[in-house]
Formats: sequence, structure tokens, C-alpha cells
Amino acid sequence: MLVLITYDVSTSSEGGQKRLRHVAKVCQKYGQRVQNSVFECIVDSTQYMQLRIELESLIDENKDSLRFYQIGKNHKKKVIHIGVKEALDLEDPLIF
Repeated sequence: MLVLITYDVSTSSEGGQKRLRHVAKVCQKYGQRVQNSVFECIVDSTQYMQLRIELESLIDENKDSLRFYQIGKNHKKKVIHIGVKEALDLEDPLIF
């Protein structure tokens, strides 16, 4: 399933920059960055729960926020992209 993750980590507080870097690194393990604080991740239900647990353990719930949007399996019909920074198809093989 495709999951869209957005986050807002307060960097004005102590430890905010570190939390921000850690959140981005965890998201990069599961998907690709499509905007500064937005990631698209193709995951199964187990990976989705692992991802949520990892991210929830990193943020400060009094200062930061996370949003998870479950787009589902028919995501190619639901996502429209316009403009620069065309995203890779996460389900296609990578050729180097």
C-alpha cells in the first residue's frame, strides 16, 4: 500500500534539529522524499506498523506532529503530479 507521511518537527527547541534528521532518515528507509517534509512509502501492513512505531518514538508530541495518509493499493490512479521533481515509481526496478 502507498502511505504518505508528512511531518513538522519544531527546530526552535533543544534537540529539534536532531529529531528532524532522525525522522527524515527513518522515512528514507521506507520510501522517497517528494517534498521537504513529505514522503511516499510503499509498505505492507507489518512495515507500516514498524514505520509508525519508529517515527512515534522519535518525535516530541508536545512540539512536533506526524500525519499518515493510507492511499492504498490503487495509488497510481489516485496520485497526480504536476511540475518539477518527478517522482520515481517505487514499484519499478532500479537500473544503475
